Amino acid sequence: MTGETVREPVLEFGNGNQLSQRIARVQHFSLFSGISAAARKEIVSAAREKLYSRRQILFMQDDPMERVILLVSGAVKTTQNGRNGNEVILRMSGPGELIGANGLVCVRHHQATAQVMSSSRALIWNAADFGALSVRFPMLRTNASGMLGEHLSDLEERFCEMSTQSAPLRVGHEIARLANRIGQRVNDAVKIQLSREDLAQLTGTTLFTVSRLLSQWKKLGIVTVGREFVMVHDAQGLAELSESN
Repeated sequence: MTGETVREPVLEFGNGNQLSQRIARVQHFSLFSGISAAARKEIVSAAREKLYSRRQILFMQDDPMERVILLVSGAVKTTQNGRNGNEVILRMSGPGELIGANGLVCVRHHQATAQVMSSSRALIWNAADFGALSVRFPMLRTNASGMLGEHLSDLEERFCEMSTQSAPLRVGHEIARLANRIGQRVNDAVKIQLSREDLAQLTGTTLFTVSRLLSQWKKLGIVTVGREFVMVHDAQGLAELSESN
């Protein structure tokens, strides 16, 4: 992991932040699907809302599982360190996703590290409080379990792609996934906040290969590339190019 890291969030919202505004930000998320307005209000009111700046650490691998975090805006990278110290990216998470919620399935310590990739807002519950709410509102637990299942399916899909698909296809598919999950609309393009190194690791290829592919696609006007971002200008063209390689 590169760059300065900070363990504590820079700002916690006080009483001036209206509950109705919090609810409006999150009511369309999968976590609240099928949950009544009254129950949703009670669940959200039990959470704290915080802002995080880029590169802040939400939690470290092996930290006790004490909080359930719902990302409201921004992006978070979840990584795991192997025994040899090498870092593996497990997921890039976007708005509406639960971060480090393995404690919902009886895991007492975080199995990964979560770092903020761009300025983010989150709702945070004490893990015990969230568990109690899940008992009172079974649909909350059902939704949370479904979201964790989707994360597992995503890992399985990426693993299969690494074993069966060419590098251009893997890189193209991952950019498309990230554009939908953490991309930010900038005029007629979609900006994805991640480095070429991160993209190489996510797709099981080399930095050289990722740089070569992005350079080719840049010449065709499909993407532009910065030090730590990829801007997608032509999603359809990217799909066609990656499929043709």
